[in-house]
Amino acid sequence: MVKIAVLVEFNYEDLEVWYPLLRFREEGMETFTVGPEAGKTYQSKHGYPVVADKSIDNVKPQDIDALIIPGGFAPDYWRRDKRFVDLVKNTFELGKTVAAICHGPWMLCSARILKGKKATCFVAIKDDVMNAGGEYEDSAVVVDGNLITSRVPNDLPEFCKAVIAQLKKSN
Repeated sequence: MVKIAVLVEFNYEDLEVWYPLLRFREEGMETFTVGPEAGKTYQSKHGYPVVADKSIDNVKPQDIDALIIPGGFAPDYWRRDKRFVDLVKNTFELGKTVAAICHGPWMLCSARILKGKKATCFVAIKDDVMNAGGEYEDSAVVVDGNLITSRVPNDLPEFCKAVIAQLKKSN
């Protein structure tokens, strides 16, 4: 069974966690949330709670098929935590799917995996993506190898379709 980890933290963007989490379950994939602390409840930007199924300390890149990095303000916390940055970097380097939306690509900048890669993001962090060596493209979804990026919640249908297609192709 395909296993997908979805990062969670305070001030996450509601739809960017819940839409992929539930959409991939509809496809028969195993999804679980990963936060700084297992069992802890994290409130979204709009106050919607999510409980971390697993702690970052208990998730290894070799045990997952894909990593979903939602936006909101949560990426600003994750990028300060080496454990999260290492999970992103190592998952990417193993050739597993790494998919980031909105402010999620900040993690790709911090993991230093964007050089020469095509990517999109929320417009406010476009300069960060380009300064990290990414080739910015203003599209609903951009796929470059095992890296998938999108801009905003309205792009979630295309984002999830791209993740599903890539996982079906590689599994």
